[in-house]
Amino acid sequence: MTIATELARRIRAFTYDGLPDAALEWAKTGILDTVGVTLAGSAEPCAQIMLRVCTATGPALVFGSAQRLSVTDAALVNGTASHALDFDDCSNTLGGHPSVPILPGLFALADAMPVSGRDFLAAYVAGFETETRIARAVNFHHYDKGWHPTATLGIFGATAAASRLLELTQDQTATALAIAASFSSGLKANFGTMTKPLHVGHCARNGVMAAMLARAGMTASHDVFEHRQGFFNVFNGAGNYDADAVLRDWAEPLDIITPGIAIKSYPCCGSTHPAIDAMLDLVRAHRLTPENVAHVVSWTHPRRLAHTNRPSLRSALDAKFSVQYCLARALVDGQVVLSHFNDDAYLDARVADVMARIEAAPHPQMSSAGTAHFGAEVTVTTTDGRRLVKVVDSALGRTSEQPLPRFALEAKYRDCAGRVLTADAVDRSLDLVADMETLDRASVLADTLAAGCACDQAGGPAALARAS
Repeated sequence: MTIATELARRIRAFTYDGLPDAALEWAKTGILDTVGVTLAGSAEPCAQIMLRVCTATGPALVFGSAQRLSVTDAALVNGTASHALDFDDCSNTLGGHPSVPILPGLFALADAMPVSGRDFLAAYVAGFETETRIARAVNFHHYDKGWHPTATLGIFGATAAASRLLELTQDQTATALAIAASFSSGLKANFGTMTKPLHVGHCARNGVMAAMLARAGMTASHDVFEHRQGFFNVFNGAGNYDADAVLRDWAEPLDIITPGIAIKSYPCCGSTHPAIDAMLDLVRAHRLTPENVAHVVSWTHPRRLAHTNRPSLRSALDAKFSVQYCLARALVDGQVVLSHFNDDAYLDARVADVMARIEAAPHPQMSSAGTAHFGAEVTVTTTDGRRLVKVVDSALGRTSEQPLPRFALEAKYRDCAGRVLTADAVDRSLDLVADMETLDRASVLADTLAAGCACDQAGGPAALARAS
Protein backbone atom coordinates (compact mmCIF):
# COMPACT_ATOMS: atom_id res chain seq x y z
CA MET A 1 0.00 0.00 0.00
CA THR A 2 1.36 3.41 -0.95
CA ILE A 3 1.17 6.42 1.36
CA ALA A 4 -1.42 8.04 -0.89
CA THR A 5 -3.58 4.91 -0.79
CA GLU A 6 -3.35 4.63 2.98
CA LEU A 7 -4.15 8.32 3.37
CA ALA A 8 -7.13 7.87 1.08
CA ARG A 9 -8.47 5.04 3.22
CA ARG A 10 -8.20 7.16 6.35
CA ILE A 11 -9.72 10.24 4.71
CA ARG A 12 -12.77 8.27 3.63
CA ALA A 13 -13.20 6.94 7.18
CA PHE A 14 -13.90 10.40 8.60
CA THR A 15 -17.54 10.82 9.61
CA TYR A 16 -19.32 13.36 11.73
CA ASP A 17 -20.43 10.70 14.20
CA GLY A 18 -16.84 9.57 14.69
CA LEU A 19 -15.52 13.01 15.66
CA PRO A 20 -14.93 13.88 19.34
CA ASP A 21 -16.81 16.87 20.72
CA ALA A 22 -13.53 18.76 21.10
CA ALA A 23 -12.79 18.34 17.38
CA LEU A 24 -16.20 19.73 16.47
CA GLU A 25 -15.76 22.76 18.71
CA TRP A 26 -12.33 23.50 17.28
CA ALA A 27 -13.65 22.99 13.77
CA LYS A 28 -16.36 25.58 14.36
CA THR A 29 -13.74 27.91 15.84
CA GLY A 30 -11.62 27.57 12.70
CA ILE A 31 -14.62 28.09 10.43
CA LEU A 32 -15.79 31.22 12.28
CA ASP A 33 -12.34 32.77 12.27
CA THR A 34 -11.82 31.99 8.58
CA VAL A 35 -15.18 33.43 7.54
CA GLY A 36 -14.38 36.63 9.43
CA VAL A 37 -10.92 37.21 7.99
CA THR A 38 -12.12 36.31 4.48
CA LEU A 39 -14.87 38.92 4.68
CA ALA A 40 -12.41 41.51 5.97
CA GLY A 41 -9.88 40.59 3.28
CA SER A 42 -12.39 40.67 0.43
CA ALA A 43 -11.67 44.31 -0.42
CA GLU A 44 -7.89 44.06 -0.24
CA PRO A 45 -6.09 44.84 -3.52
CA CYS A 46 -4.96 41.25 -4.10
CA ALA A 47 -8.55 39.98 -3.78
CA GLN A 48 -9.81 42.76 -6.09
CA ILE A 49 -7.24 41.79 -8.71
CA MET A 50 -8.30 38.15 -8.54
CA LEU A 51 -11.93 39.16 -8.94
CA ARG A 52 -11.12 41.16 -12.08
CA VAL A 53 -9.30 38.17 -13.57
CA CYS A 54 -11.74 35.42 -12.52
CA THR A 55 -14.96 35.97 -14.44
CA ALA A 56 -16.53 32.54 -14.93
CA THR A 57 -20.02 32.76 -13.48
CA GLY A 58 -21.47 29.92 -11.43
CA PRO A 59 -23.13 28.98 -8.13
CA ALA A 60 -20.39 29.82 -5.61
CA LEU A 61 -20.45 33.02 -3.56
CA VAL A 62 -17.62 35.53 -3.56
CA PHE A 63 -17.39 36.53 0.10
CA GLY A 64 -18.06 40.20 0.79
CA SER A 65 -20.41 40.43 -2.20
CA ALA A 66 -23.52 39.01 -3.81
CA GLN A 67 -21.49 37.93 -6.84
CA ARG A 68 -21.24 34.25 -7.72
CA LEU A 69 -18.56 32.48 -9.75
CA SER A 70 -17.67 28.97 -10.79
CA VAL A 71 -16.60 26.66 -7.97
CA THR A 72 -12.91 26.84 -8.88
CA ASP A 73 -12.86 30.61 -9.46
CA ALA A 74 -14.70 31.27 -6.20
CA ALA A 75 -12.22 29.07 -4.34
CA LEU A 76 -9.37 31.05 -5.93
CA VAL A 77 -10.81 34.48 -5.10
CA ASN A 78 -11.98 33.61 -1.58
CA GLY A 79 -8.77 31.73 -0.85
CA THR A 80 -6.75 34.80 -1.75
CA ALA A 81 -9.03 37.03 0.33
CA SER A 82 -8.80 34.68 3.32
CA HIS A 83 -5.04 35.22 3.60
CA ALA A 84 -4.90 38.81 2.38
CA LEU A 85 -4.66 40.29 5.88
CA ASP A 86 -2.47 37.52 7.33
CA PHE A 87 -5.01 37.43 10.17
CA ASP A 88 -6.08 33.80 9.67
CA ASP A 89 -5.41 30.90 12.04
CA CYS A 90 -2.11 29.01 12.38
CA SER A 91 -0.88 25.51 13.16
CA ASN A 92 2.32 24.66 15.00
CA THR A 93 2.51 21.35 13.16
CA LEU A 94 1.92 22.73 9.69
CA GLY A 95 4.24 25.68 10.20
CA GLY A 96 1.58 27.75 8.48
CA HIS A 97 -2.13 28.44 8.21
CA PRO A 98 -4.30 25.31 8.27
CA SER A 99 -7.85 26.48 7.55
CA VAL A 100 -7.53 28.83 4.58
CA PRO A 101 -6.28 26.17 2.16
CA ILE A 102 -9.31 24.01 3.00
CA LEU A 103 -12.40 26.09 3.67
CA PRO A 104 -12.69 28.28 0.52
CA GLY A 105 -12.98 25.13 -1.58
CA LEU A 106 -15.50 23.55 0.78
CA PHE A 107 -17.67 26.67 0.79
CA ALA A 108 -17.59 26.77 -3.02
CA LEU A 109 -18.54 23.10 -3.30
CA ALA A 110 -21.30 23.52 -0.71
CA ASP A 111 -22.84 26.23 -2.89
CA ALA A 112 -22.86 23.88 -5.87
CA MET A 113 -24.22 20.66 -4.37
CA PRO A 114 -26.30 19.44 -1.41
CA VAL A 115 -23.96 19.42 1.62
CA SER A 116 -25.09 19.12 5.22
CA GLY A 117 -23.39 20.94 8.05
CA ARG A 118 -22.27 17.60 9.46
CA ASP A 119 -20.62 16.52 6.22
CA PHE A 120 -18.96 19.93 5.92
CA LEU A 121 -17.46 19.61 9.42
CA ALA A 122 -16.22 16.07 8.77
CA ALA A 123 -14.58 17.10 5.48
CA TYR A 124 -12.84 20.04 7.15
CA VAL A 125 -11.39 17.88 9.92
CA ALA A 126 -10.28 15.27 7.36
CA GLY A 127 -8.42 17.94 5.42
CA PHE A 128 -6.88 19.39 8.56
CA GLU A 129 -5.59 16.00 9.70
CA THR A 130 -4.19 15.17 6.27
CA GLU A 131 -2.15 18.33 5.82
CA THR A 132 -0.77 18.32 9.36
CA ARG A 133 0.20 14.63 9.21
CA ILE A 134 2.15 15.21 6.01
CA ALA A 135 3.72 18.20 7.76
CA ARG A 136 4.98 15.89 10.51
CA ALA A 137 6.95 14.02 7.87
CA VAL A 138 8.69 17.03 6.33
CA ASN A 139 8.92 19.84 8.90
CA PHE A 140 10.80 21.81 9.85
CA HIS A 141 13.38 21.21 7.15
CA HIS A 142 10.62 21.91 4.63
CA TYR A 143 9.80 25.23 6.34
CA ASP A 144 13.43 26.29 6.75
CA LYS A 145 14.27 25.45 3.14
CA GLY A 146 11.95 28.20 1.95
CA TRP A 147 8.74 26.45 1.01
CA HIS A 148 5.49 28.09 2.14
CA PRO A 149 3.83 25.15 3.97
CA THR A 150 0.39 26.79 3.98
CA ALA A 151 0.35 26.17 0.23
CA THR A 152 2.83 23.35 -0.38
CA LEU A 153 1.27 21.18 2.35
CA GLY A 154 -2.14 22.84 2.52
CA ILE A 155 -2.84 21.57 -1.00
CA PHE A 156 -3.17 18.07 0.46
CA GLY A 157 -5.63 19.29 3.09
CA ALA A 158 -7.65 21.08 0.42
CA THR A 159 -7.67 17.97 -1.77
CA ALA A 160 -8.53 15.59 1.07
CA ALA A 161 -11.44 17.76 2.21
CA ALA A 162 -12.83 18.14 -1.31
CA SER A 163 -12.43 14.41 -1.94
CA ARG A 164 -14.31 13.61 1.26
CA LEU A 165 -17.12 16.04 0.42
CA LEU A 166 -17.41 14.67 -3.13
CA GLU A 167 -17.48 11.12 -1.72
CA LEU A 168 -14.66 9.88 -3.94
CA THR A 169 -13.68 6.24 -3.78
CA GLN A 170 -10.43 5.22 -2.12
CA ASP A 171 -8.72 4.89 -5.49
CA GLN A 172 -10.03 8.26 -6.66
CA THR A 173 -8.94 9.94 -3.44
CA ALA A 174 -5.42 8.51 -3.76
CA THR A 175 -5.34 9.78 -7.33
CA ALA A 176 -6.50 13.23 -6.22
CA LEU A 177 -3.68 13.38 -3.65
CA ALA A 178 -1.19 12.35 -6.33
CA ILE A 179 -2.45 15.08 -8.66
CA ALA A 180 -2.18 17.54 -5.76
CA ALA A 181 1.50 16.69 -5.31
CA SER A 182 2.15 18.14 -8.75
CA PHE A 183 0.07 21.21 -7.86
CA SER A 184 2.10 21.88 -4.70
CA SER A 185 3.83 25.28 -4.82
CA GLY A 186 4.65 28.42 -2.86
CA LEU A 187 7.94 30.16 -1.99
CA LYS A 188 8.74 32.29 1.05
CA ALA A 189 10.65 34.66 -1.21
CA ASN A 190 7.25 36.17 -2.03
CA PHE A 191 6.35 36.93 1.60
CA GLY A 192 5.43 40.58 2.03
CA THR A 193 3.80 40.77 -1.41
CA MET A 194 0.36 40.00 -2.86
CA THR A 195 1.66 36.68 -4.09
CA LYS A 196 1.69 35.24 -0.56
CA PRO A 197 -2.13 35.28 -0.30
CA LEU A 198 -2.27 34.21 -3.94
CA HIS A 199 -0.47 31.03 -2.81
CA VAL A 200 -3.55 30.22 -0.74
CA GLY A 201 -6.08 31.01 -3.46
CA HIS A 202 -4.10 28.89 -5.91
CA CYS A 203 -3.98 26.07 -3.35
CA ALA A 204 -7.72 26.21 -2.54
CA ARG A 205 -8.64 26.20 -6.21
CA ASN A 206 -6.24 23.38 -7.04
CA GLY A 207 -7.42 21.20 -4.17
CA VAL A 208 -10.94 21.27 -5.58
CA MET A 209 -9.58 20.80 -9.09
CA ALA A 210 -7.52 17.74 -8.08
CA ALA A 211 -10.59 16.07 -6.57
CA MET A 212 -12.79 16.90 -9.55
CA LEU A 213 -10.18 15.65 -12.00
CA ALA A 214 -9.78 12.37 -10.12
CA ARG A 215 -13.55 11.89 -10.11
CA ALA A 216 -13.60 12.49 -13.88
CA GLY A 217 -10.98 9.81 -14.53
CA MET A 218 -7.62 11.62 -14.58
CA THR A 219 -4.72 9.34 -13.68
CA ALA A 220 -1.71 9.93 -11.41
CA SER A 221 0.99 7.87 -9.68
CA HIS A 222 -0.10 6.63 -6.26
CA ASP A 223 3.53 6.34 -5.11
CA VAL A 224 3.96 10.08 -5.59
CA PHE A 225 5.10 10.66 -2.01
CA GLU A 226 7.73 7.94 -1.60
CA HIS A 227 8.96 7.66 -5.22
CA ARG A 228 12.67 8.47 -5.64
CA GLN A 229 11.56 11.49 -7.67
CA GLY A 230 8.42 12.06 -5.65
CA PHE A 231 7.26 14.71 -3.20
CA PHE A 232 9.48 13.83 -0.23
CA ASN A 233 12.74 13.54 -2.14
CA VAL A 234 12.15 16.50 -4.43
CA PHE A 235 10.83 18.95 -1.85
CA ASN A 236 12.95 17.92 1.15
CA GLY A 237 15.75 15.73 -0.16
CA ALA A 238 16.95 12.31 0.95
CA GLY A 239 17.46 12.05 4.69
CA ASN A 240 15.40 15.16 5.45
CA TYR A 241 11.98 13.59 6.03
CA ASP A 242 10.30 10.83 7.99
CA ALA A 243 7.71 9.17 5.74
CA ASP A 244 6.48 6.93 8.55
CA ALA A 245 5.34 9.99 10.51
CA VAL A 246 2.44 10.51 8.09
CA LEU A 247 0.52 7.48 9.33
CA ARG A 248 2.08 6.97 12.77
CA ASP A 249 -0.46 7.53 15.59
CA TRP A 250 -3.00 8.71 13.04
CA ALA A 251 -5.68 10.88 14.68
CA GLU A 252 -4.51 9.93 18.19
CA PRO A 253 -5.20 12.67 19.05
CA LEU A 254 -6.52 14.65 16.13
CA ASP A 255 -4.18 17.52 15.36
CA ILE A 256 -7.10 19.94 15.41
CA ILE A 257 -7.40 19.11 19.13
CA THR A 258 -3.71 18.89 20.05
CA PRO A 259 -1.81 21.12 19.53
CA GLY A 260 -4.95 22.64 18.04
CA ILE A 261 -5.64 25.80 16.08
CA ALA A 262 -3.80 29.02 16.86
CA ILE A 263 -6.13 32.00 16.56
CA LYS A 264 -4.34 35.24 15.83
CA SER A 265 -4.78 38.26 18.08
CA TYR A 266 -2.94 40.56 15.68
CA PRO A 267 -3.29 41.02 11.87
CA CYS A 268 0.34 40.29 11.03
CA CYS A 269 2.78 37.40 10.71
CA GLY A 270 2.33 34.92 13.56
CA SER A 271 6.09 34.78 14.06
CA THR A 272 5.90 38.33 15.48
CA HIS A 273 3.12 37.58 17.96
CA PRO A 274 5.05 36.36 21.03
CA ALA A 275 7.29 39.44 20.81
CA ILE A 276 4.20 41.67 20.51
CA ASP A 277 2.67 39.99 23.57
CA ALA A 278 5.90 40.62 25.48
CA MET A 279 6.15 44.24 24.38
CA LEU A 280 2.53 45.04 25.20
CA ASP A 281 2.96 43.49 28.64
CA LEU A 282 5.98 45.71 29.31
CA VAL A 283 4.18 48.78 27.95
CA ARG A 284 1.22 48.23 30.27
CA ALA A 285 3.16 47.13 33.33
CA HIS A 286 5.68 49.98 33.21
CA ARG A 287 3.71 52.68 31.40
CA LEU A 288 6.27 52.82 28.63
CA THR A 289 6.08 55.49 25.96
CA PRO A 290 8.30 56.30 22.98
CA GLU A 291 9.76 59.14 25.02
CA ASN A 292 11.05 56.97 27.88
CA VAL A 293 12.42 54.06 25.83
CA ALA A 294 16.04 54.23 24.72
CA HIS A 295 16.55 50.81 23.16
CA VAL A 296 14.67 47.54 22.52
CA VAL A 297 16.04 44.09 21.71
CA SER A 298 13.68 41.41 20.39
CA TRP A 299 15.02 37.87 20.73
CA THR A 300 13.22 35.19 18.72
CA HIS A 301 13.93 31.77 17.30
CA PRO A 302 16.23 31.93 14.24
CA ARG A 303 13.54 30.14 12.22
CA ARG A 304 11.09 32.94 12.98
CA LEU A 305 13.63 35.72 12.66
CA ALA A 306 14.56 34.69 9.11
CA HIS A 307 11.44 36.28 7.63
CA THR A 308 10.62 38.90 10.30
CA ASN A 309 13.90 40.81 10.64
CA ARG A 310 12.86 43.75 8.46
CA PRO A 311 14.23 47.04 9.81
CA SER A 312 13.28 48.90 6.61
CA LEU A 313 9.93 48.59 4.88
CA ARG A 314 8.84 48.49 1.25
CA SER A 315 5.07 48.39 1.69
CA ALA A 316 2.17 47.87 4.07
CA LEU A 317 2.33 44.14 3.33
CA ASP A 318 6.03 44.14 4.14
CA ALA A 319 5.20 45.74 7.51
CA LYS A 320 3.18 42.67 8.46
CA PHE A 321 6.42 40.68 8.48
CA SER A 322 8.57 43.22 10.32
CA VAL A 323 9.01 42.49 14.02
CA GLN A 324 10.55 45.96 14.33
CA TYR A 325 7.45 47.63 12.93
CA CYS A 326 5.05 45.53 14.99
CA LEU A 327 6.91 46.25 18.24
CA ALA A 328 7.13 49.93 17.40
CA ARG A 329 3.35 50.01 16.89
CA ALA A 330 2.88 48.24 20.23
CA LEU A 331 4.91 50.96 21.94
CA VAL A 332 3.49 53.93 20.06
CA ASP A 333 -0.18 52.90 20.09
CA GLY A 334 -0.44 50.30 22.87
CA GLN A 335 -2.02 47.88 20.41
CA VAL A 336 -1.53 46.28 16.97
CA VAL A 337 -4.66 46.47 14.81
CA LEU A 338 -5.81 46.26 11.19
CA SER A 339 -5.49 49.98 10.51
CA HIS A 340 -1.76 49.83 11.22
CA PHE A 341 -1.32 47.94 7.95
CA ASN A 342 -3.57 50.06 5.76
CA ASP A 343 -2.28 52.19 2.90
CA ASP A 344 0.64 54.38 4.05
CA ALA A 345 0.31 53.74 7.78
CA TYR A 346 3.68 52.02 7.74
CA LEU A 347 5.29 55.39 6.86
CA ASP A 348 4.21 56.98 10.17
CA ALA A 349 7.17 59.11 11.31
CA ARG A 350 6.57 58.31 14.99
CA VAL A 351 6.84 54.62 14.27
CA ALA A 352 9.92 55.02 12.09
CA ASP A 353 11.64 56.88 14.93
CA VAL A 354 10.96 54.00 17.34
CA MET A 355 11.94 51.34 14.78
CA ALA A 356 15.43 52.87 14.67
CA ARG A 357 15.78 51.94 18.34
CA ILE A 358 14.67 48.32 17.94
CA GLU A 359 17.15 45.52 17.35
CA ALA A 360 16.07 42.01 16.31
CA ALA A 361 18.36 39.08 17.04
CA PRO A 362 18.27 35.27 17.19
CA HIS A 363 17.70 33.99 20.71
CA PRO A 364 20.92 32.34 21.92
CA GLN A 365 19.01 29.67 23.85
CA MET A 366 16.67 28.66 21.04
CA SER A 367 18.38 26.05 18.89
CA SER A 368 17.52 25.82 15.20
CA ALA A 369 17.05 22.09 15.73
CA GLY A 370 14.69 22.50 18.67
CA THR A 371 10.91 22.31 18.59
CA ALA A 372 10.28 25.19 21.03
CA HIS A 373 10.33 27.97 18.48
CA PHE A 374 7.17 29.95 19.17
CA GLY A 375 8.48 32.07 22.06
CA ALA A 376 10.21 35.42 22.37
CA GLU A 377 12.13 37.59 24.81
CA VAL A 378 11.97 41.37 24.70
CA THR A 379 14.42 43.59 26.59
CA VAL A 380 13.71 47.31 26.98
CA THR A 381 16.29 49.80 28.20
CA THR A 382 14.65 52.99 29.42
CA THR A 383 16.05 56.50 29.24
CA ASP A 384 16.63 56.44 33.01
CA GLY A 385 18.74 53.28 32.75
CA ARG A 386 16.28 50.58 33.79
CA ARG A 387 16.48 47.21 32.03
CA LEU A 388 13.07 45.54 31.68
CA VAL A 389 12.71 41.98 30.43
CA LYS A 390 9.68 39.93 29.43
CA VAL A 391 9.79 36.31 28.23
CA VAL A 392 6.82 34.73 26.44
CA ASP A 393 6.99 30.99 25.77
CA SER A 394 4.11 31.08 23.32
CA ALA A 395 1.67 33.76 22.16
CA LEU A 396 -1.82 33.73 23.62
CA GLY A 397 -4.06 31.52 21.50
CA ARG A 398 -1.16 29.60 19.98
CA THR A 399 -2.32 26.15 21.18
CA SER A 400 -5.45 24.51 22.55
CA GLU A 401 -3.85 24.62 25.99
CA GLN A 402 -3.95 28.43 25.99
CA PRO A 403 -6.85 29.28 23.68
CA LEU A 404 -7.97 32.75 22.81
CA PRO A 405 -10.97 33.41 25.10
CA ARG A 406 -14.35 33.01 23.42
CA PHE A 407 -15.24 36.68 23.93
CA ALA A 408 -12.01 37.68 22.15
CA LEU A 409 -12.73 35.29 19.25
CA GLU A 410 -16.22 36.72 18.82
CA ALA A 411 -14.93 40.29 19.13
CA LYS A 412 -12.40 39.59 16.37
CA TYR A 413 -15.14 38.10 14.19
CA ARG A 414 -17.45 41.05 14.75
CA ASP A 415 -14.66 43.49 13.88
CA CYS A 416 -13.75 41.61 10.68
CA ALA A 417 -17.24 40.68 9.48
CA GLY A 418 -18.70 44.03 10.51
CA ARG A 419 -16.57 45.72 7.87
CA VAL A 420 -18.74 44.04 5.22
CA LEU A 421 -21.97 42.78 6.83
CA THR A 422 -24.90 44.41 8.54
CA ALA A 423 -25.09 43.93 12.31
CA ASP A 424 -27.99 41.49 11.88
CA ALA A 425 -26.01 39.40 9.40
CA VAL A 426 -23.03 39.31 11.76
CA ASP A 427 -25.27 37.97 14.54
CA ARG A 428 -26.99 35.50 12.25
CA SER A 429 -23.73 34.14 10.83
CA LEU A 430 -22.31 33.71 14.33
CA ASP A 431 -25.33 31.61 15.25
CA LEU A 432 -25.15 29.53 12.07
CA VAL A 433 -21.53 28.56 12.65
CA ALA A 434 -22.21 27.77 16.30
CA ASP A 435 -24.99 25.38 15.24
CA MET A 436 -23.44 24.16 12.00
CA GLU A 437 -24.05 20.48 12.71
CA THR A 438 -27.81 21.19 12.64
CA LEU A 439 -27.82 22.65 9.12
CA ASP A 440 -29.41 20.57 6.39
CA ARG A 441 -27.60 22.77 3.89
CA ALA A 442 -24.23 24.29 4.74
CA SER A 443 -24.87 26.85 1.99
CA VAL A 444 -27.32 28.64 4.30
CA LEU A 445 -24.28 30.37 5.76
CA ALA A 446 -23.16 31.69 2.36
CA ASP A 447 -26.71 32.79 1.59
CA THR A 448 -26.75 34.76 4.85
CA LEU A 449 -23.44 36.41 4.00
CA ALA A 450 -24.72 37.36 0.53
CA ALA A 451 -28.00 38.77 1.82
CA GLY A 452 -26.32 40.69 4.63
CA CYS A 453 -23.54 42.44 2.74
CA ALA A 454 -23.62 46.09 1.70
CA CYS A 455 -23.04 45.61 -2.02
CA ASP A 456 -22.68 48.06 -4.83
CA GLN A 457 -25.30 48.06 -7.57
CA ALA A 458 -23.40 45.44 -9.56
CA GLY A 459 -23.26 43.13 -6.58
CA GLY A 460 -19.51 43.56 -6.12
CA PRO A 461 -17.54 43.52 -2.88
CA ALA A 462 -19.11 45.75 -0.27
CA ALA A 463 -15.90 47.08 1.21
CA LEU A 464 -14.59 47.84 -2.29
CA ALA A 465 -17.74 49.80 -3.05
CA ARG A 466 -17.30 51.87 0.12
CA ALA A 467 -13.59 52.42 -0.54
CA SER A 468 -14.25 53.73 -4.04
